[in-house]
Amino acid sequence: MIFVFIHQNFPGQYANIVRHLAHQPAHQVYFITQTGHTDIPGVRKIVYRPEAMFSCSCNSYTGVFDSAVRAGVAVADVCRGLRADGVVPDIVVGHCGWGETLFVKDVFPDVPVLSCFEFFYHSAGVDVGFDPEFARPSEHDGVRLSVRNAVNRLSFSSSTWGHSATAWQRSLFPASMQERISSLHEGVDTERVRPDPDAWLKLGGANRILTRRDEVITYVARNLEPYRGFHIFMRALAELLRRRPRAHVLIVGGDGFSYGNPPPYAGTYREMMLAELGSRLDRERIHFLGCVSYEAYLNVLQVSSVHVYLTYPFVLSWSFVEALAAGCLILGSATAPVLELLRDGENGLVVDFFSPRALCERIDEVLEQPDRLQSLRDAARETAVQRLDLRSQMLPRWLTLLGDLIDRRLPAAQPPEPGPATAAQIF
Repeated sequence: MIFVFIHQNFPGQYANIVRHLAHQPAHQVYFITQTGHTDIPGVRKIVYRPEAMFSCSCNSYTGVFDSAVRAGVAVADVCRGLRADGVVPDIVVGHCGWGETLFVKDVFPDVPVLSCFEFFYHSAGVDVGFDPEFARPSEHDGVRLSVRNAVNRLSFSSSTWGHSATAWQRSLFPASMQERISSLHEGVDTERVRPDPDAWLKLGGANRILTRRDEVITYVARNLEPYRGFHIFMRALAELLRRRPRAHVLIVGGDGFSYGNPPPYAGTYREMMLAELGSRLDRERIHFLGCVSYEAYLNVLQVSSVHVYLTYPFVLSWSFVEALAAGCLILGSATAPVLELLRDGENGLVVDFFSPRALCERIDEVLEQPDRLQSLRDAARETAVQRLDLRSQMLPRWLTLLGDLIDRRLPAAQPPEPGPATAAQIF
């Protein structure tokens, strides 16, 4: 079999399935991407560069659409090169959000295309307008987001089938689109990501070693920004560290911004929150680790006493799923899609996204009696194993879907999920 995967940031959502397929000698696996920094054994990576846009007199809202078209054209050119070399895939799998799958069918009209439909934008009830401090609605949101959704809609018309990581993310799409989108997470390797009571982490600058015997509060995000509740988390720390004189805070994440808008003034959200909180924070016990290796990141989860995961109603982070698998005691925001997996008092705890006070009190409660809540850690781990384990749960589902599409057996139309909840309904 010949598989072609497409994602601008190699390997993206497809790391697990690509590794599995590339390990099979009978398969050829190609990966079309814009980044070439890492490799997976057995994967033939092809790096493309979309044509640069030097000037444009179009409306500012169409810039995203123009970028998507340029990415789609560049990917189609790569596909033509493969075809010229005699490579005709049995299936193409790619993320459609940046337009990369838009024109694959123009080159391979008879090849099934499975596209990732990650997020369908709404002007109300989801991320936009959720946080009055940083995500205020605008009278032009409807127009702006309709243009952004044009990429989703056009990609859907060029795809044989779709996949979305959570049922809630799938529910954001129109019912007619949901019929050809499967809720299918990429899975987590629960053999690699697991609890380790003997784990330890050395803090280089402080020359301190932390273990599970310490009070360790952890927070992880790709970037430290409002979409992942960084501002709420920071505002809880002053009082929390006053109450817990032995506690240390480990914060993993970069200073950029992946979602939403940049900080309201020059600098980073980390700098903004440190300036706001000033001397109220005990900086000696707050450790900004930046972007760390995967092994160091797992150590952070494994030494965690309580792991805080806050998010707008938006795409679910991989770190949340990995925190489940690591047996963390997760304190998550009462937002979608967190509540799809986290049940208060059953496999974790939930808190109002907007309440630093409530967040502080619940963390304090956890640290005050850690042994009593071990059952929540065990249940978090069990949730990952039973629902999201890579080998026993998700790989079989991925292979079944790929096999069906390759054999031209379309899955039955999927019934639509209930529509996205509004912020008022979530709480």
